[in-house]
Amino acid sequence: MLELRPYEKTDAPIILGWLDGETAFRKWSADRYGAYPITPDDMNAFYEKNEKTVPLTAVDGGKIRGHMIMRFTDKAERIIRFGFIIVDSKIRGRGYGGKMLSLALERAFGDMGASKVTIGVFENNPQAQRCYYSLGFAHREERDEYIGIMGERWKCLEFELTKEDYYNRRSI
Repeated sequence: MLELRPYEKTDAPIILGWLDGETAFRKWSADRYGAYPITPDDMNAFYEKNEKTVPLTAVDGGKIRGHMIMRFTDKAERIIRFGFIIVDSKIRGRGYGGKMLSLALERAFGDMGASKVTIGVFENNPQAQRCYYSLGFAHREERDEYIGIMGERWKCLEFELTKEDYYNRRSI
């Protein structure tokens, strides 16, 4: 059974091992880390200096299956941002991403009292977009354009899900 637990420093080598090149790395992290590749120490240092970030690891039967972060972008309006979402490359397409995000949505809207959850995803990542749509997220706008990622321009699409829409969808 899939569970979300707090990220541990020893998770970093496993998570980074799922990134099979710079394109996958950039889809996962955008430009947040700068240089590619990064080391487990880089990942751990990033989380240590970003204390508002809540890194989580999805585990099933003791095996690490996914990873993501949550952070409040606006505490007054209770808006939480999901990011750095990734699933073990060997099991993608089997529903683990949706299960992990469902657990995170329960935590965000329940325990953390969020009114809305947002996610950014590059337009060249249709698999992630399909996952977000399946959970009830709606595409709201094109947010940013990243220049220089792999020498290309990548548009970031903004998705959101309100607490009201989430619970209305679940009651159907």
